[in-house]
Amino acid sequence: MNLCELRPAEGSREKNWRRGRGHATGNGKTAGRGHKGQGQRSGSGGKCGFEGGQMPLYRRLPKRGFTCRNSKEIVAINVSMLNVFENDAVVDIDALKAVGLISNPRDGVKILGEGDLERKLTVKVNFYSKTAQEKIEAAGGKAEVI
Repeated sequence: MNLCELRPAEGSREKNWRRGRGHATGNGKTAGRGHKGQGQRSGSGGKCGFEGGQMPLYRRLPKRGFTCRNSKEIVAINVSMLNVFENDAVVDIDALKAVGLISNPRDGVKILGEGDLERKLTVKVNFYSKTAQEKIEAAGGKAEVI
């Protein structure tokens, strides 16, 4: 390939369409907008989703599902995952983040009772399942609700 053989991509160098510059251009008088009507006037972009009075697509399709505005997104962690901490450690949301067990606490953290806990820990999170609380206390630790 030589520099003298370089050409712009096909279609990238089209000239602008100059409207309303006389009959010879093919776009004189009405400038391609036709006669009368909504589309002939300036600012006739129309409303988004408007289909000329026909029932628009977003209203033709049925409504599906329901999203509760009051629901909370709770991050769940099993008791067995807390074995990464040392004995007598205080486990709170910041400690869980630092270890990498959670990245975003969202609306709260809940400890679930899956697995076994082999450490004595003081755990401070938003929620506990009944079995998780029992397992933490059976290991000699505390389960505090914040």
